Amino acid sequence: MEEDLQQQPTDCLRIVIYGPESTGKTTLAQALAKAYHTHWVPEFARTYLQKKWDTTQEVCTKADLIQIVKGQLSEENRLVQTANSFLFCDTNVLVTQVWSETHFNGYCDPRILKWATAFQYDHYFLTHVDVPWQADDLRDRPNDREEMYEAFKTLLIQKKLPFTELKGDHKTRMEKAKQTLTNLR
Repeated sequence: MEEDLQQQPTDCLRIVIYGPESTGKTTLAQALAKAYHTHWVPEFARTYLQKKWDTTQEVCTKADLIQIVKGQLSEENRLVQTANSFLFCDTNVLVTQVWSETHFNGYCDPRILKWATAFQYDHYFLTHVDVPWQADDLRDRPNDREEMYEAFKTLLIQKKLPFTELKGDHKTRMEKAKQTLTNLR
């Protein structure tokens, strides 16, 4: 039942790579997982929505968002079982909340809001928009990058969640992320 979604218990730290589209989240999640010999959770929405686009040429709807949260959590729960000290999540339910609110005139399904509060993560890496935009079938806001970044940052601040802003090239971001992770242990 959707209302009973729960995170799998773990001793490892759940780290979310968080921010607007095309800001290097996947690259960072993969690199951190490799550096720490652990898992990263790919973005379920990307696969789900790409398949939808390839099949029907349709974009994300409100109804898709529940499936996306369920799929993302399922993958997270599967991978956390064998993760080492960290599990790097290339998105989470909070990303879905921001996306919903920015794409559907402030609307977010109450279940998503509930899950965004219930699911717990140890730290967020907020990726800045200071990297080049890379277009694809799913990305839709190349001219609103700063506005999207502020929406992501504002939600972290409102919820009083621990986060580190990552700016600069990949090497700079990795160095800052590693420093932060050292301090979390």
